[in-house]
Amino acid sequence: MFIKNKGSAFGWLIVGLGNPGIQYEGTRHNAGFMAADKLAELYNADFNKNRHNAVYGECKIGQSRVLIAKPQTFMNLSGRAVTELCSFYKIPYEKVIIMFDDISLDVGKIRIRRKGSHGGHNGMRDITELAGTEDIKRIKIGVGKKPHPDYDLKDWVLGKIPDGQKAELNTALDNAAKAAAETVINGIDSAMNKYSS
Repeated sequence: MFIKNKGSAFGWLIVGLGNPGIQYEGTRHNAGFMAADKLAELYNADFNKNRHNAVYGECKIGQSRVLIAKPQTFMNLSGRAVTELCSFYKIPYEKVIIMFDDISLDVGKIRIRRKGSHGGHNGMRDITELAGTEDIKRIKIGVGKKPHPDYDLKDWVLGKIPDGQKAELNTALDNAAKAAAETVINGIDSAMNKYSS
């Protein structure tokens, strides 16, 4: 689905992925939510709207009005919020940035991509399938590999970040938020040069 940006008051949509609910706070799968919170804090955005299957707020980054959102559908249905927000606010998918956890990256690392497959991440899978495109910018936040191949993936991503890794995770979350802002202000190449690790 192609969405023109004509008439939109907002230049960008930045989405952090995660699962709603107290029981999921601080889990690896909620790294995207945590990065969205960091970005909102940096730019004084309040998550004061609860529509389109998301909580979201607005701010100004550089010269652009930006929406920062956290889907409330649970991870596997994240595409509903992204596509509804893009449709309602007339934001094209090339102006969307998704922040989410990546188990192939060490804790503290982030990786920035201008497009690509979902890579096995169910939230990104739903987004690319409903959007009908893989040309969506993404910032992957390292949460560490499973300790051994037989370890249940669901248990791993829904597990809490250990205290000993929280400092490294916090660095990654800060960098993810800054990389999203840099992408809006100066483009994704600049963000890659400054923040990819």
